Amino acid sequence: MSRLLRRADAPPVAARELAAVSADGSRLHVEVHGPEGAPTVVLAHGWTCSTHFWAAQIRDLATDHRVVAYDQRGHGRTPLGAVGPERLADDLEAVLTAVLAPGEKAVVGGHSMGGMTMMAAATRPAFRAHTAAALLCSTGSARLVEESLVLPMRAGPARTRLTRLVLGARAPLGPVTPVSRRILRYGTMGPGSAPERVDECSRIVHACPRAARVAWSQVLGELDLDEGVRALDVPTVVVAGTVDRLTPLVHAKRLALDLPHCRELVELEGVGHMTPVEAPELVTAKIRELAGTYLTTKEKAA
Repeated sequence: MSRLLRRADAPPVAARELAAVSADGSRLHVEVHGPEGAPTVVLAHGWTCSTHFWAAQIRDLATDHRVVAYDQRGHGRTPLGAVGPERLADDLEAVLTAVLAPGEKAVVGGHSMGGMTMMAAATRPAFRAHTAAALLCSTGSARLVEESLVLPMRAGPARTRLTRLVLGARAPLGPVTPVSRRILRYGTMGPGSAPERVDECSRIVHACPRAARVAWSQVLGELDLDEGVRALDVPTVVVAGTVDRLTPLVHAKRLALDLPHCRELVELEGVGHMTPVEAPELVTAKIRELAGTYLTTKEKAA
């Protein structure tokens, strides 16, 4: 076993792994944790992350839930391939179809681009057939670059242009250093984030290949999923950090107003964009609440 895998904070080891085949033939790396037959939770990570981003949720939930996490295109162990909101929707449908029996439902959770994946898939047959409830963490549906607060400038065309350049920068991130940790913490996390959680996010983000980071930044910069928000008609909880610079609180408040069945907007004081890592207990608790409330008795006992 490698030194990495012996680490106390190493990502959980999946009970099994599989490849879900998307509509265009792309193969997605999928991990299944926890006991078969338990109520199912499906997790979609955000831009520049991977299944490792959900480590805290997997460790907790997999004791009594079946937890499915997958790598988005170009992230983790999934090859890049074509990109775009339609591909996000195709991929989530493929994962749900691969891991759930006909008629079986799950709680689906998404962080950042993972939440946008759910909006993109909201009208898709497999998503509607398999989703009992949804959790949206640190995400938005449109105007992502225009409303980003990563650059401390007055809102307007100049800030939008510069933000687009920063988020879409083609320079390699290189190894994690004290300087890069400080930059990542400023841009994506709250000022009170514990050093070990900053380190965790830094390792995950720096592991994202440059080609995937750039390709998806261009997609996210033009995204408009407002129609998908209105079509996401399952019980939904929205979670957001009050100091999120990438998807500021205005996005979460707009989602809470536009979602057909928003059950709760949870505002996390002093938390940034990386809510599942910065506030793992709260995010996990909300997933548990949704599973306990909206998965049927049959699915809980299956």
